[in-house]
Amino acid sequence: MRFEDRRDAGRRLGERVRARAAEQQWPDPVVLALPRGGVPVGAEVARALGAPLDVLVVRKIGLPGRSEVGIGAIAGEAPPLFDERALAMLGITPDELGADVARERAELHRREALYRRGAPGPDLRGRTAVLVDDGLATGVTARAAARLLRGEEPARLVLAVPVGDRRAAAGLRPEVDDLVCLSEPADFRAVGLWYGDFDQVPDDEVLRVLAALSAPDRLRPTRHR
Repeated sequence: MRFEDRRDAGRRLGERVRARAAEQQWPDPVVLALPRGGVPVGAEVARALGAPLDVLVVRKIGLPGRSEVGIGAIAGEAPPLFDERALAMLGITPDELGADVARERAELHRREALYRRGAPGPDLRGRTAVLVDDGLATGVTARAAARLLRGEEPARLVLAVPVGDRRAAAGLRPEVDDLVCLSEPADFRAVGLWYGDFDQVPDDEVLRVLAALSAPDRLRPTRHR
């Protein structure tokens, strides 16, 4: 299964998610997209559910010299989550990645300030948190996000992605109540290979989508993470 772009992937994912939500009777869903690539996908899922859209900023910690390969991630103010097996294979210790963690933490704060404009995240208690990204490669960023959201005490935690590596998806299933993944190809290799258009999503597009879909929910009672 290939997708034209993130919007196409989001529409197809949204159909599957909507059917699953009706089947399982998810209470009061809210979609939380991982910026930036997950936001166009999450917007279509939110439209399919008739649910508000919000963002959860997570930053990948990349392999030194190959930043596109995720070996860890940070979400919120939680400590870094590392792929311990990958670190052991590479002979890298968490302490050696301290500068990378600090740099990504600063970028996380910058993006939170830009996207949230001081607004707190939604109160997830009693609700269905639908975590959306544009794909799963190593799964480390999704795992960090899922663990942070679990601490917010949602009634149900769902991870929804258009495409993912089979091993990464299997590793994430115990972290969530439901995982919706349209395609888990045997020859996965990279998320971008399954999209016709996989250009980077700019900040202004993230802001435009959030302005269109998140405003009503940000008027609800909230609490700080």
